[in-house]
Amino acid sequence: MGFYAVLPYLATHLGSGLGMAGWLVGLVLGLRTFSQQGLFVVGGALTDRYGPRPVVLAGCALRIAGFGWLAFAGSTATVIGAVLLIGFAAALFSPAVESEAAREAVRHERDTGAPRAHVLALFSAAGQAGAFLGPLLGSLLLLLGGGFRAACLAGALVFVAVLTGHARLMPHTTPVREPAQAQPPAQEQPPAQQSAPHVVTRTAQPARSSWRAVFADRPFLLLCLAYSTYLVAYNQLYLSLPVEVERATGSQAALGWLFALSSLLVVVAQMPVTRCSARRIAPRTALVTGLAVVAAGFAAVPLTPAGPGGLLPGAALVVLLTLGQMLLVPAARGLVPDLVEDRHLGLATGALSSVSGVAVLAGSAATGALLEASAPVRWSALAAVPLAGALLAFTLPAGRGGKEQGARAVTG
Repeated sequence: MGFYAVLPYLATHLGSGLGMAGWLVGLVLGLRTFSQQGLFVVGGALTDRYGPRPVVLAGCALRIAGFGWLAFAGSTATVIGAVLLIGFAAALFSPAVESEAAREAVRHERDTGAPRAHVLALFSAAGQAGAFLGPLLGSLLLLLGGGFRAACLAGALVFVAVLTGHARLMPHTTPVREPAQAQPPAQEQPPAQQSAPHVVTRTAQPARSSWRAVFADRPFLLLCLAYSTYLVAYNQLYLSLPVEVERATGSQAALGWLFALSSLLVVVAQMPVTRCSARRIAPRTALVTGLAVVAAGFAAVPLTPAGPGGLLPGAALVVLLTLGQMLLVPAARGLVPDLVEDRHLGLATGALSSVSGVAVLAGSAATGALLEASAPVRWSALAAVPLAGALLAFTLPAGRGGKEQGARAVTG
């Protein structure tokens, strides 16, 4: 809720409020995403080493500081500094929470036979319940004349509550450690090997092996690339959608309602969609289908009649992109535990988003430049991105799910 009270209005604030050019607005938004998604791998590695709780608490504290800074940032340099801090904060707490959710989903699947996608879909729906309220809060503050600064401060206050709640409620857990290699009996070791330096060597090696194990895994890297095309597409909700809404209606007053529509769809439909898909199709199929639906959302914009209020093209994009998201996000997250070992799950969860963040940074300036292109060229180019991801996803393992998983649940 705190995040979505601010971010939908950031592009307008940078362009109209601070007078930035379109390519610079796209670059700033890309830097925000890169500092978040691109650095998830750092938060994931820290989670594997120290456990999720301290990483989550540190990230919440940095998010509060970032929103407070952005509220008063008036130059390009200070805005970039604030959005980098906001993004890095999420790079800490998001992979910590997501890796624990994935681990619990696997445990629940093992204990009950229910597809892990159910737990991950519930996780997404719960997050979108807050995302539904965030744009409404931001719109209300703007209508009351509070402006962008009031939205930032409201977001900071929300994260004060988030920090307090996690400090009180999040359990202490022990990180999953790499098994220690067998050592010779103590009496056969030279004296130097019986001292503390041996402990340092044993803890440093797993970190190097973890990075090698994750980033040398070809199927996992293909999953990262396919997922990155979704994130590049999703970033257009903050870049291309505001431009489309302003072109169609003359203002961005309806933007918050479109974001609310997206979140409400996830809250209402995520669990039914996942129940329908998890037992019928494999995770790979859900991922491919979701990316294809996202591509159809971009292709539909220039083909949809303007209709009442001129919002139908933007609404078509939001509905199809959200439907694709509901299919592909639980499927992609559910594939990660199948491709990596449990003790690397935090790092792999972070890497999934980090590769996507690099892709968003590379593509944001280019998609910002597309704002000046004609509508058919712009929306066709944007549709090609998730379509390419769907083709990549065809090369992945099918994953656990579909009819085979349903059969295991029955026989279990």
